[in-house]
Amino acid sequence: MDVITLLLEYLIAVNLIGFALMGIDKYKAKKRAFRIPEATLFIVAIIGGSIGSIIGMYAFRHKTRHWYFVYGMPAILILQILLIALLLHAPFEISLL
Repeated sequence: MDVITLLLEYLIAVNLIGFALMGIDKYKAKKRAFRIPEATLFIVAIIGGSIGSIIGMYAFRHKTRHWYFVYGMPAILILQILLIALLLHAPFEISLL
C-alpha cells in the first residue's frame, strides 16, 4: 500500500469520525445525556477531520451558535490547506523512511 492511499484512507476515516461525533453530540444534547467535550471535537478537526466536522456541524445544526466553532473550524481547515500547499511546494524533499 502506498503512502498516498494510506493518507487518503486516514483522512476519509477521521472526517467520518468528525461528522459522526457532531451527530452523536447533537443527539446527546437533545437527550440531556453526557456530552462529548468540545476539546475532543476540536482535536478531531485538528488531526484532519475538519471537513467532516464542518459538514456535521451544519448538517445537524450543532454548535452553530458558538463563534469559536463557526470561525474556528474553518480556520483549522484553512491552516491545514496552507500546510499541505507548503509541503507540496517545499524546496526540499521530505523523506518518510
